[in-house]
Amino acid sequence: MKDFFGAMKEVWLVPLAIFIYLIYQFDAFAFWAYKIALYALPFLIVSLLAYAAHQMWLHYVQANFISGIEWVLLEVVPPRDVLRSPKAMELFITNAFYHWSQKGGIETYWQGAVWFWFSLELVSIDGQVHFYVRTPSRLKGIVETQMYAQYPQAQVKVVEDYTLAVDEIVPDGKWNLWGCEFKLLKPDVYPIKTYVDFGLDKDPKEEYKVDPISPVVELFGSMTKGEQMWMQIVITPSKKKFRTKDKGPSLGTLISNIQTHGLLSWYEYHDWVKEGEEVIKKTLAPFTRLHPRPDGTAAMEIRAPDFLKPVMEGAGKKMLKVGFDTGIRVCYVAKSELFNMTNRRALRLIFRQYSTPFVNELWRINSTQADAFGSNIVAGFFPLSSKKIKRLANRMLEEYREREFFHPPMRHKIHLPWPISPVLFPNFFHHHINVLNTEEIATLWHFPGQILKVPSLERIESKEAAPPTNLPI
Repeated sequence: MKDFFGAMKEVWLVPLAIFIYLIYQFDAFAFWAYKIALYALPFLIVSLLAYAAHQMWLHYVQANFISGIEWVLLEVVPPRDVLRSPKAMELFITNAFYHWSQKGGIETYWQGAVWFWFSLELVSIDGQVHFYVRTPSRLKGIVETQMYAQYPQAQVKVVEDYTLAVDEIVPDGKWNLWGCEFKLLKPDVYPIKTYVDFGLDKDPKEEYKVDPISPVVELFGSMTKGEQMWMQIVITPSKKKFRTKDKGPSLGTLISNIQTHGLLSWYEYHDWVKEGEEVIKKTLAPFTRLHPRPDGTAAMEIRAPDFLKPVMEGAGKKMLKVGFDTGIRVCYVAKSELFNMTNRRALRLIFRQYSTPFVNELWRINSTQADAFGSNIVAGFFPLSSKKIKRLANRMLEEYREREFFHPPMRHKIHLPWPISPVLFPNFFHHHINVLNTEEIATLWHFPGQILKVPSLERIESKEAAPPTNLPI
């Protein structure tokens, strides 16, 4: 819907404005203007209806395809001695989850085929910390294979979905929930602080390791009986596209754009890497000079200040690795009588160690609290009622349980400003998708080393080994 109105504005509004001006200035054209408008109006109405029907059909077939996916939740119990750096987890993420494929017309518009998505989860249940991976059942084998390839002593087992043990969040219910989502504060090309910045890529001795996931595991391990903390990182190979302004595509690109972005997508699109290049060029533009040469050409000179060096270096390195469309969501769940506001406040700050404010950082959005829609000062004066907060919390529970980010309900296509949006759609938020590369994802989700001695983190205490070859048969 947003792309549609953007296209309408750029393609039809300018000629329409000129047309109206001519009618106003020259009464002689009024008759012909009336005739043209009379014939153009049905075309516009049919175009709107065709676009709406196209979107509804696509949503229907995709929802039907998604409903047929069988999901499985795998618990990964890390080995007792994690001697490898998070680079091993980065390799696991690349090999297990980057399933990129081109969908044909029949797959897209008749079968409703979508790219699979996966969820990497860190969970504390009554203070016991667990690592989970949610994956389509047909890919269970490759996920297990790649995990054992990097962590041979780990244990992977199928478990029940822990979210099903939490009942519906209602005003007088047994459970209470606070949750939020996170987004990058700056463009996707700028990275957060990763394990490389903490020196973990060099495999230092255990006593010298500074692991950024340690405070997260410690916080999760501090929960008491009746309390739970959940974190999910939902990923899929990046399809995030940006429209290339003032540039029309070739015929082949046009057909591809229509398949990907809809019937009215006659613009050329580029991926997040190209968008990163555009962002970098825009950042460096004030520091770029052209020096004319005698032959008529010009030499380009870029003199960026030193404070931009980490920004440019980080952006350049991020684009060198595989990117995933990523959504991040966290929840604090507890029995109503045990709900602790201090734990809620601590949870919303669990990513601050990954922040480099001048480069990029993860920013909290869509919190299920009284100022949920208070994105500006005026909205902040109209807090939500406790009943609506419970509705938001229950919606957050449902979206966490469905691992929902990439294929939300149809209503998410309608973006309305405050105060219209919370009035018409008070029970849900619009998700925000960022692109994180494998290095960033592995930083947020990996097994802590031996230096972290949290008793609530389950580990494999014994090592598995192959039997001797000389055993009698």
